[in-house]
Amino acid sequence: MLRLFVLPFLVITILNGHWGLAFALLWIAGVSDGLDGLLARVLEQRTKLGQYLDPIADKLLLSTLFVVLTHVGAIPRYVTVLVLSRDLGILLIATLLFATSTLRDFQPSQLGKLNTLVQILGVLTVMTYEVIPRSGLEALRNVLLWTIAALAPVSAAEYAWIVIRRVSEPVRVIAPPQG
Repeated sequence: MLRLFVLPFLVITILNGHWGLAFALLWIAGVSDGLDGLLARVLEQRTKLGQYLDPIADKLLLSTLFVVLTHVGAIPRYVTVLVLSRDLGILLIATLLFATSTLRDFQPSQLGKLNTLVQILGVLTVMTYEVIPRSGLEALRNVLLWTIAALAPVSAAEYAWIVIRRVSEPVRVIAPPQG
């Protein structure tokens, strides 16, 4: 919930050019996410609400940051278009499959997890570069943004392939016991 609460203030600080405060808010959101996950595992307190809210909060935070950072010129438009197109496509497929009860177990793939990790590193690097422009991060920022742009459609294609493969599997009918 803290990530969702911090998000509008993070957007406002970026739009107002207060990069130091925005960077601090981003770290607060990130640390709260890490602590939340750690506490859930240690205390063995996983809830259904948490299982749905956590990825929604993560995706909302990342997607919003891509849009806002593109708006202020820190991330090229093509990167954000590829990221949002991938996410929207996956969301539509997952919603359709869930609504039709075709596929309920829609877990992230390893490539999807890598994609998210590179997006997080990319946003952190972009934000760090905005806070400390002479940090020597320009080359790393550019490599991460190109990697994000390449991974987004590849990851989307992988999800489409997984869904097509799983939906077209033959239905297994279990015969009732004899007797």
